[in-house]
Amino acid sequence: MLKAYKYRIYPTSEQQNLLIRSMGCCRWFYNYALNLTSSTYKETGKGLSRNDIINLLPTLKKEYEWLAEAPSQSLQQVALDLSSAFLNFFEKRAKYPNFRKKHKVQSIRFPQQVKLDGEYLTLPKLKKVYCKVSRLPKGQLKSVTVSMTPTGQFYASCLYDDGLLKPAINTKGKAVGIDVGLTSYIVTSNGSKYGNPKYYRKYEEKLAKKQKQLTRKQKSSNNRNKVRVVVAKVHEKIARCREDFLHKLTRKLVDENQVIVVENLAVRNMVKNSKLARSISDASWGMFCTMLKYKAEWEGKIYIEVDRFFPSSKTCNICLNQVGSLPLDVRFWDCSNCGAKNIDRDINAARNIRDEGLRILAGGHLATASGGRVRPSKGTAFTRRFSMKEES
Repeated sequence: MLKAYKYRIYPTSEQQNLLIRSMGCCRWFYNYALNLTSSTYKETGKGLSRNDIINLLPTLKKEYEWLAEAPSQSLQQVALDLSSAFLNFFEKRAKYPNFRKKHKVQSIRFPQQVKLDGEYLTLPKLKKVYCKVSRLPKGQLKSVTVSMTPTGQFYASCLYDDGLLKPAINTKGKAVGIDVGLTSYIVTSNGSKYGNPKYYRKYEEKLAKKQKQLTRKQKSSNNRNKVRVVVAKVHEKIARCREDFLHKLTRKLVDENQVIVVENLAVRNMVKNSKLARSISDASWGMFCTMLKYKAEWEGKIYIEVDRFFPSSKTCNICLNQVGSLPLDVRFWDCSNCGAKNIDRDINAARNIRDEGLRILAGGHLATASGGRVRPSKGTAFTRRFSMKEES
């Protein structure tokens, strides 16, 4: 099983210059190959394969001698990254590949001749680089990806293969449904509510002040570059706080539950709402679900996503009666079918998400949000609900 360990590294000034130049070579080759692939496709109707891009290197190194500063295997890795980007585009998992920019996060991958020994990381052409090892890795080191943030900090992501298979999945244990939101970050089916820290809102005023200073500086000046780094530090502070919160929350949920059920939200469509776009982006629900998924896989636990159109809020979790409409400002409602009073909208949704996930787990694709099991007829709600639980 592959696991990545991310460490902060502290290269010397000479090593920093070599790293920056090598990243620039990889960035230039990526943009060159992307432009050539796009133009070739427009002219001939066919793009360039990974081998075609790699075969360009000998000629380019003769024409541009500075390309030899970067390790040859790192340049070959660029071809692999570009082909993967096009594959994701054609399979509709991502947009068309973009050109890499100089002032964003820069990275370079070393697939071979790497070694982590104690507090030093050995990299091609750089030799030993001091590395702050916080967790001892296990297994065989496969590759190292070095990245540089806009503030000039360097990080190394070390990919290890521990030689173990993924744990066997079992359903023995607790099941939890999770309903995400903005007022409360998540509400679980057992009634727990976790507040939304809203880190972007917390640092919004400070960020606006620094950005205003940036706009007043003359372009391409040293003072503007200094303030640009200050603005980037505020962004990094927000990102680190958010990531720390999500890691702790997802770890707690995975440790306490065996089956985790969430909604499959279309965050990309939700941020089109101009009034809620900042708050939704600040919540980072996509990163939350990603962390839940891979941590559950590591522990041999089950992660399930319920269809986004499943009426979790409008369905009574006791009798499965569905109301016609439920505006967002209505946080508590009464069920006219079973007589339940003051139903908490969020807890009710989390319980319905949990039950729908258990139905999917028990019946596979038959238990969908549009199937008959989710919306039983009046009078048979209780019998259908308990019969399905007995079958599972």
